[in-house]
Amino acid sequence: MTVSRDPSSGALAGLRVVDASTLFAGPMAAMHLGDMGADVVKVEHPSRPDPSRTHGAAKDGVNLWWKTLGRNKRTVTADLGTEGGREVFLALAAESDVVVENFRPGTLERWGLGYDELSERNPGLVLARVSGFGQIGPYRTRPGFGTLAEAMSGFAAMTGEPDGPPTLPPFGLADGVASLATAFAVMVALSARAGTGRGQVVDTAIIEPILAVLGPQITRWDQLGTVQPRTGNRSSNNAPRNTYRTGDGHWVAVSTSAQSIAERVVRLVGRPNLVDEPWFARGADRARHADELDEAVGGWIARRTRDEVVAAFEEAQAAVAPVYDASDIVADPQFRELGTVHEVEDPELGPMLMQGPLFRLSDNDGVVRFTGRPHGADTDEVLGELGFAPERIAELRERGEV
Repeated sequence: MTVSRDPSSGALAGLRVVDASTLFAGPMAAMHLGDMGADVVKVEHPSRPDPSRTHGAAKDGVNLWWKTLGRNKRTVTADLGTEGGREVFLALAAESDVVVENFRPGTLERWGLGYDELSERNPGLVLARVSGFGQIGPYRTRPGFGTLAEAMSGFAAMTGEPDGPPTLPPFGLADGVASLATAFAVMVALSARAGTGRGQVVDTAIIEPILAVLGPQITRWDQLGTVQPRTGNRSSNNAPRNTYRTGDGHWVAVSTSAQSIAERVVRLVGRPNLVDEPWFARGADRARHADELDEAVGGWIARRTRDEVVAAFEEAQAAVAPVYDASDIVADPQFRELGTVHEVEDPELGPMLMQGPLFRLSDNDGVVRFTGRPHGADTDEVLGELGFAPERIAELRERGEV
């Protein structure tokens, strides 16, 4: 479907967000807000665009990642290290509710654009600062990327095969989790502003949100003196829990976090006697018998097609899911019913598919209004809205400040 650029029906209609961040947590947080109707203005350097415009796959020379990450954002250019760029940024901040930035701590202050200067123009402004290690502490000025957070959070240490190396994810996991935390923090700060009239600073350190979702590893170490080991696709908390190859060459994932589900699975695969074993009543005890359980479940699955396995598990009310790639996701009836995948008209490439907003609202559902825009495509429009005369915009552009 072709979608409108009008955000007026979104839940966050009337909210203006300035996205002055790059690669990837900050821009993704701004994308989430834009999906729900916020007017997001993306600020990039005139000659050094957001590097995500060149990351990943491209079609006919057009980057595809940016089409998603830059969606629902108007794009302007400004060199914030110049007087003209500072003038533009201050004008934007004065008319906005939120600024998202991910420069190294101290950079905005060096440019005369710290929160003191911004809030003097706009006391209600929320400044979301996203960095690898946060705004304080001995690592604050280190270059920070999601990969480092995946390493330092404990994620890599607990991921991978028992006899293999620590394993990193093949995508920006820590950045994605940090983007959700930042968007949530922004909404919390805006809620507080409704009562006080004052904005505040959000400090997101990318090393923290991923740590928060990894379970009780710190409490376990504190109380038991042990760390979570690498167990591959298995779990130390329950079994059977693994991926299994079907007879027609596909893969499925099985989970038995609930005791009742575990009992249904072993009955389904023809091993009801296992339920009577004294070790079967607790997930952690079942995990110690994972070899035996995997052999039973894996052998049964290997003799059937994926469709047969999924149908049998569904009938038994046991938990299974096929292992999908993108083509499977697009074809799946559940994703279709949810409206997870949106078709959006792109001016450069025509109709394109991408994942939509994170959730649905009954009255103000999110929407992808438009795909990522070309670098600086909306500079004249946005600056004109801020009161910059065409002659002033031309002057700034001639000096390379926008």
